[in-house]
Amino acid sequence: MARRSPHRLVGVLAAVTVAFTLFSPSSPAGAAETSAPARAAAVRPLSTSTPVVFVHGYTGSASNWTTAMSVFRLNGWSSANLFAYEYDSYGNNITNAQGLAAFVDGVKSRTGASKVAIVNHSMGGLVSQYYLKVLGGNTSVSHLASIAGANHGTTAAGACLIYTTCQQMYPGSSFIAQITSGDETPGDTKYATWYSACDGVILPYTSTRLSGATNNNVLCQTHIGYLADTVVLGQVARFIAS
Repeated sequence: MARRSPHRLVGVLAAVTVAFTLFSPSSPAGAAETSAPARAAAVRPLSTSTPVVFVHGYTGSASNWTTAMSVFRLNGWSSANLFAYEYDSYGNNITNAQGLAAFVDGVKSRTGASKVAIVNHSMGGLVSQYYLKVLGGNTSVSHLASIAGANHGTTAAGACLIYTTCQQMYPGSSFIAQITSGDETPGDTKYATWYSACDGVILPYTSTRLSGATNNNVLCQTHIGYLADTVVLGQVARFIAS
């Protein structure tokens, strides 16, 4: 990975400072000069009762979400409401989506929640989209956050076409056609994506975007770098708390 410039590091540090300021329960400097309603809004805690299910990408695992879970805990989530779904990267994404459906049902039963939020990365986008759109999972999902999701496929999958999952992830596959035809963001679920021209794995990088979603163009972040990007992960937490 290329060394970040001093200006880039300053920008990241500034963004992190802003993020922690936004999430701080204490009143900001000068709050005494604002109106009472403004002060109340500034200190209102995030809505963090929704269980979150994290879905990793190709060859990933639950360990990919260590930083993300830390960020969510810092922003008010209980560890008891944070879950990571693991699946077979070399199998079939239809089977993986069916497994996600069962996993979500288990989380709902365990927590008593009527809906969960899903945060996915890379090929996890395909698993999640199939679950929400084809299997009707949108009725059980309040928010869907796709971080560098391969939602419209990636030509990088051409390097592993011996596996069904990679065949499904290649642009133009029947699997991609099924999850992108018609409404890409079905139901009452809130959808958001994060994508970057510096991704390097999702090709083209705009593949992550979903019609009908809030699509966030990140200035420059690598595909794996997102998993440790506390600024983006903080944005994801705020989105799910909205």
